[in-house]
Amino acid sequence: MRLVLLGPPGAGKGTQAAILSEKLGVPHISTGDLFRANIGEGTPLGVEAKEYIDAGKLVPTDVTARMVESRLLEEDAREGFLLDGFPRTVEQADILTDLLSQKGVALDGVLNFSVDEDVVVERMLARGRADDNEETIRTRLGVYRDETSPLIEHYGDAIINIDAEGDVDEINERAMKAINK
Repeated sequence: MRLVLLGPPGAGKGTQAAILSEKLGVPHISTGDLFRANIGEGTPLGVEAKEYIDAGKLVPTDVTARMVESRLLEEDAREGFLLDGFPRTVEQADILTDLLSQKGVALDGVLNFSVDEDVVVERMLARGRADDNEETIRTRLGVYRDETSPLIEHYGDAIINIDAEGDVDEINERAMKAINK
């Protein structure tokens, strides 16, 4: 099963990815984890990414795409994966499509975890992190909305909408039902 996970910050993607990864027997590949691992291990891509991060800049699509490509070549991802945090733009979605087509495979779907913004704000404020205040959270949600709406349009029929409100088990049950159609 090859899936991309979309959803705003606080939608529970990480939680669902961990459960889905175990149930489906495929790795959860998060770009945040990839950055941390490559930087921590001092790989050439990690060194390159760290230069941008240290300068307060976004890591360019090219660097991120090469990290994702490298990770997808690993043995455990050969039969499938859950991609979280990539693609974030239509340009990245096209890169992913090219990477997969070179391997003769395609995505099985794009899970879009939908949740009301007020619910996200409540969830994130409840975490109690210092950088989580309502204004910051709503700004991040706006950025997500602006970046992701074109992706949802781009993927069209491949989008599988999942209602991400409710408890963890209910949401997981909805996701499993949706992808096992």
